[in-house]
Amino acid sequence: MTIDPKAMGKVAVLLGGTSAERDISLMSGTGVLKALQSQGVDAHPFDPKDHDLVELRSQGFRRCFIALHGRHGEDGTVQGALELLRIPYTGSGVMASAIAMDKVMTKRVWLAEGLPTPRYAVLGRAQQDREHTRTVPDQLGLPLIVKPPHEGSSIGVTKVSGYSQMQAAVELAAQHDPEVLCEEFIDGPELTCPVLGQGAEARALPVIRIVPPEAGYDYQNKYFTDEVKYLCPSGLPPEEEAEVQRLTLAAYRTLGCRGWGRADLMLRASDRKPFLLEMNTSPGMTGHSLVPMSAKAAGISYEQLCLQILQGAALDA
Repeated sequence: MTIDPKAMGKVAVLLGGTSAERDISLMSGTGVLKALQSQGVDAHPFDPKDHDLVELRSQGFRRCFIALHGRHGEDGTVQGALELLRIPYTGSGVMASAIAMDKVMTKRVWLAEGLPTPRYAVLGRAQQDREHTRTVPDQLGLPLIVKPPHEGSSIGVTKVSGYSQMQAAVELAAQHDPEVLCEEFIDGPELTCPVLGQGAEARALPVIRIVPPEAGYDYQNKYFTDEVKYLCPSGLPPEEEAEVQRLTLAAYRTLGCRGWGRADLMLRASDRKPFLLEMNTSPGMTGHSLVPMSAKAAGISYEQLCLQILQGAALDA
């Protein structure tokens, strides 16, 4: 498939933004920008923190590559603004972006379609006192995971091993979100699987198996160290790899995602059953990021990946 860079027109790479993942977005966006420019695309950086989105139209941009992560970038808000401006953009549309950004709503949709995801409990503001939080391990067992349902990059996430850790974990997550998501811990390999395309044409890329250090797969280890091992090929038996890819595609299509995305999963060691954790609709594109790593294993260079995603820029209607 040959892509004409000049046919893309003037392209804005949206990066930075105002979310807790701003620093990662700047890294992702800078990589995408350089890649597109190296392929002859008329690409320019655009930080919504510094510029009103209306300027996209006045400056003559024809399409946008969204390299924003987190709120006001990955949650349907920027997508909605671009719909109104009639400027095609990369990744999922308004509804799929909004649902996927909300881990609780994502679980509800997946469960309604019979897709496996860990058991969970949601704590609203009124349920975040010690009296309520101490009952959660009785429901979900220990260890369990406590996280804010609208953040990514492992921000505000705690693995709780005992009752005494619950309150601090809930208070940490509540710094980022009014609601707190408590999730059953699935003991086994951590996996991620990217997807490119839309609908029946969407295809799953090779699965990556993540082997974190003893300290865990946290924000620091994800982006700023080389302590985490990423295995691609994953080393899974072919039938397990195929099942993870099948499940990822089902999860992606069920949410109505398009363009590209990346599902995070756990593979339960006891019975080798995969469980969906979340769907990222604007995944990282840094030097440590997983979509470029998987694409490379499939024979797609970083530059080709960026061009392919950009070519898929679209509007909902």
